[in-house]
Amino acid sequence: MVENIIKEIYFAGGCFWGTEHFFKLIEGVVETEVGFANGHTENPSYEEVYTDETGFAETVRVRYNPAVVSLEFLLRMFFKAIDPTSLNKQGHDEGTRYRTGIYYTDSTDLHIIDKVYADEQSAYSRPLAVEKLPLQNFYRAEEYHQDYLDKNPDGYCHLPLALFEFAKKAKEHK
Repeated sequence: MVENIIKEIYFAGGCFWGTEHFFKLIEGVVETEVGFANGHTENPSYEEVYTDETGFAETVRVRYNPAVVSLEFLLRMFFKAIDPTSLNKQGHDEGTRYRTGIYYTDSTDLHIIDKVYADEQSAYSRPLAVEKLPLQNFYRAEEYHQDYLDKNPDGYCHLPLALFEFAKKAKEHK
């Protein structure tokens, strides 16, 4: 019997409310959690991260079933949800906390990340501003940030609604 292994990857895609909502709609994603990644303080609050003095990026932990959806597919979907050449800015949100990044916990995933990154870079004349780093740390954001757009359907989001429909319909053909 094949064991269902759940893997995880961390995406910083600007404001984490929309990034989380986008990923939770993709078939094969089993859990999402918003928080703060790769900063230099311990257990930061949203208010502290908002100052841009902690080094953290608003980030979504994505847990997925690789038997249903591949890391490569998730990475390609991520690039559809961001402007990868924009430094510290997505939509109207500006600051280092809104930088884009791919943070991995399994070094064997790096070859897939590198491949997708190179494919995406080939579509742009400017260098990509997306960090590609091992996850150093991750702190869960306060409860009111979790599943924010489910709790607040009319809440602010930098992503267009059409992108959520796209994510809901996106299927990986394995």
